[in-house]
Amino acid sequence: MPLTGLPVTDPTKLGRPALVVKIDNHPQARPQTGLNHADLVFEENVESLTRFAAVFQSDDAGKVGPIRSARTQDVLMLGSLGRPLFAWSGGNGGVTKAVLSSQMVDLGAPRHSAAYYRDRTRRVAIEHTLYSGTPALYALQPPFLPPPGPQFEYRAADDVVAGRPAAGADLAMDNVRVGWRWVPMLGTYLRTQNDAPHDTTDGGQVNAANVLILQVEYRPSPATPTSPEAQTIGSGAFTLLSGGKVVTGTWDRQDLTANYTLVADDGQLVLFTPGRTWIELARQGAATVVPSDG
Repeated sequence: MPLTGLPVTDPTKLGRPALVVKIDNHPQARPQTGLNHADLVFEENVESLTRFAAVFQSDDAGKVGPIRSARTQDVLMLGSLGRPLFAWSGGNGGVTKAVLSSQMVDLGAPRHSAAYYRDRTRRVAIEHTLYSGTPALYALQPPFLPPPGPQFEYRAADDVVAGRPAAGADLAMDNVRVGWRWVPMLGTYLRTQNDAPHDTTDGGQVNAANVLILQVEYRPSPATPTSPEAQTIGSGAFTLLSGGKVVTGTWDRQDLTANYTLVADDGQLVLFTPGRTWIELARQGAATVVPSDG
């Protein structure tokens, strides 16, 4: 599949577009639902917290959320997916204008309220209770939208994993301490938030085959000066965790629709392990690699 590098198991999903769902990470929104069904997940800083953009294509989640609002940085960071479907709860006038004038296809709650619902069993503030499901959202897609292209290059199952051994990484996101640790017995990375397992309601602890940390500059959003906007067009340092190893280098992306080009410090080709990838949009200098015990 294009976003995971895994073999095709359901040909009906191969030709469908990417679906991006904005997922809340406020303390009242936890535990979330559906994150472990996404092919890619971007974590972005918002106002004193983080938020997720979960990208689905090869798998479905009958329930996903809580769903929250968009930011102008979503338009910038998601352009390489082509014309993705975009599920969100809304936004202010400036953000809404940016989304509706972008390459993304609006499947937001303001226009498609019938595809969303409030989970009244959650005893939290109402803004943390909005949900949908990928089947309901995909049912709204217009015809003739192309599938996304591959975002990364993947190694074959018998290829040696490049890089030096590393146990994982710690990140200081905005008011969220993020940890990723390699678990050899599971062959995956497990995620913690604020020193506790980041659990979901439907898929156990958040996990990923790859964790790509992009160091980016954040500037005030033109739509909301109090909201940070990750500058994902440009260049900076990256750290890739994959297969119990770490590779560092430089990322570059000079166009809205371009992929993130990764050049390793040693000049070797950067290859990902087939499977789910989390992309952390970290402030410069906010990530620390944890050495391997071995």
